[in-house]
Amino acid sequence: MSKVIFVTGAGRGLGTDIAREALAAGHQVVATGRRPEEVEKTLGGPQDNLLVTKLDVTSIEDAEAAAQAAVDRFGRIDVLINNAGNFFAGYFEEIPPAQMRQQFETNLFGPMNVTRAVLPVLRKQRAGHVITLSSLAGIIGQEFCVAYAASKFGVEGWMESLRYDVEPYNIHTTVVEPGFFRTELLVDASTTWPEPTIDDYAERTTATITAWKSINGQQPGDPAKLAQALLAITDQDKPLQRFVAGADAIEAVEAKAKELLAQANASRELGDNLAYDDTHA
Repeated sequence: MSKVIFVTGAGRGLGTDIAREALAAGHQVVATGRRPEEVEKTLGGPQDNLLVTKLDVTSIEDAEAAAQAAVDRFGRIDVLINNAGNFFAGYFEEIPPAQMRQQFETNLFGPMNVTRAVLPVLRKQRAGHVITLSSLAGIIGQEFCVAYAASKFGVEGWMESLRYDVEPYNIHTTVVEPGFFRTELLVDASTTWPEPTIDDYAERTTATITAWKSINGQQPGDPAKLAQALLAITDQDKPLQRFVAGADAIEAVEAKAKELLAQANASRELGDNLAYDDTHA
């Protein structure tokens, strides 16, 4: 059945694949981006089932205007896919506070802005689905990813808790943890590479940037297949609350789950007997 699917960051990378696959499947698509003219060009120009509108996810005003434009054009919104994001790489001490805040503004507060604008529509309908792209880095901390991982760990907590807020209104939530896919996350337009400023980190920074750049274009995951999988989730009677995407991600999350269990068990000796003792004088 045709749905109205609202996609952020549709001008390139995975967002473009999601919009294209949704259009090909017969859905009505609201494709958003900071430069709508580029979004429209990327998706092949005007189409009856396509609304292209400006949206910088860090702007609350943009989010509210885009949600209203979607309702004005199609009458409803069935699925919100929070895809827009970027990557500030580097070691913690070398990431300026302003860049750390920028990372959170885009990757965490950005999808919050858009979701806050869309939720009143979904609640009125008593139906809808919010899908937010997290990352394997939202489950597992990694070297050189401290800002990105912190923002995505925030996405995980927000989405996992949002579920309980909106379930009574027949609104589903799914948080997505992709592994390595051939998106455009590692291109210079999406990634901010650090300038070595501290001697202790300089050699590691240079080597790590080289290694990360060499991965671009070689990632094992196909973003078009990921887009198809996301659309399949929107058709599930009980959509997955968490979608671990890619064989590499599934293996890594399984290992993390075992590590967490081992750490919980290792904490028993010190952690099991910390209850307040009312008999204690």
